[in-house]
Amino acid sequence: MRLSDKIMILSLIFIFTASVSLAADIKIGVAEALTGPIAKYGVPIKNGFTLAVEEINAAGGINGNKIKLIIEDEQGKKEEAINVFKKFIFRDKVLAIFGPTLSNSAFAADPVANAGRTVVFGTSNTAEGITAIGPYVFRNSVAEADILPRVVSIAKKKLGIKKVAIMYGNDDSFTKSGYDVFKKAVEAENLQVVATETFSKGDIDFSAQITKIKGLNPDAIICSALVEEAANIILQARKLGIPASIHFIGGNGFNSSKLSEIAGKAAEGAISGSPWFLDDTNKKNQSFVKAYRKKFSSDPDQFAAQAYDALYIMAEAIKKVKFTGDLEKDRTSLRDELAKVKNFSGVGGKFSFNENRDAEQKGRVLIVKDKKFTIFSE
Repeated sequence: MRLSDKIMILSLIFIFTASVSLAADIKIGVAEALTGPIAKYGVPIKNGFTLAVEEINAAGGINGNKIKLIIEDEQGKKEEAINVFKKFIFRDKVLAIFGPTLSNSAFAADPVANAGRTVVFGTSNTAEGITAIGPYVFRNSVAEADILPRVVSIAKKKLGIKKVAIMYGNDDSFTKSGYDVFKKAVEAENLQVVATETFSKGDIDFSAQITKIKGLNPDAIICSALVEEAANIILQARKLGIPASIHFIGGNGFNSSKLSEIAGKAAEGAISGSPWFLDDTNKKNQSFVKAYRKKFSSDPDQFAAQAYDALYIMAEAIKKVKFTGDLEKDRTSLRDELAKVKNFSGVGGKFSFNENRDAEQKGRVLIVKDKKFTIFSE
């Protein structure tokens, strides 16, 4: 064999070996509440990520590299979220993190990611101030401040509302933030507030607050609550004689199938806002719903849909990262590429990040009808 032929063969072997060595898992941490009461949100979120990663990897991954999700249960607790984030950043050496489930936990754990110069991407955090934590913090969950004023305005116009009662959880960042936004929206619409009642996470008896509200005859009841408390409030309100003609208006906490599972027929007529709903005719959405049903034998909810879209959004950014082998530089490169994502077409429609790394996405006003969310107003 000629020397030139040997050199060519060795060169080809080197190129092949190098290309194989470049193929590696892209590790991404997923911190969600998978046990406890917040698992009602966390498990569908995990399912959305699981479905997306299987599809992406089956299609060849990202530039030949497969995504590896490292999933941990943060239990819906701030201290657990912090511990999981530290594990992801310093032990697992992940490229980025998704989660945590609650805004409460995000306010505690996101500063850890930001300080560690690691992208953290929230898919269910809607409280005010999340992305203000720092430049490595992103979310595709539409902030309450961007959608609740429209929900109140549409409800007023379509239902002729003039006076409202407000109930909110005063011990949680998400529900307190929702109340603050609702309060401003109600003032902007010149609605009379006949009562403002509070409760705590985990409460199961709301009869005192509901009885007081019933006596004041509001046209609607605004409720900033997580789904379990929200469902029980609605159920008890109907049992105590508040008629179905008095609609409940809720925030992002309402947007779970658990609302109707817990409250049953009492949940009919509940109003909220979301960029996604099950029966959206968007082709990507219908394909997602079909695949989700096949894999998990249940319908997805908004939180599963947002997680599913989030991984595809992340994948779009990762494709453009020129990996150096220096994890800190690669993490920063991902941050820069993620911030550039514009007009991504997902199951929730068109999505972009704005200059604050918050979601720019069209929200719809939804109403529960026959145990499903459907369009109340585009």
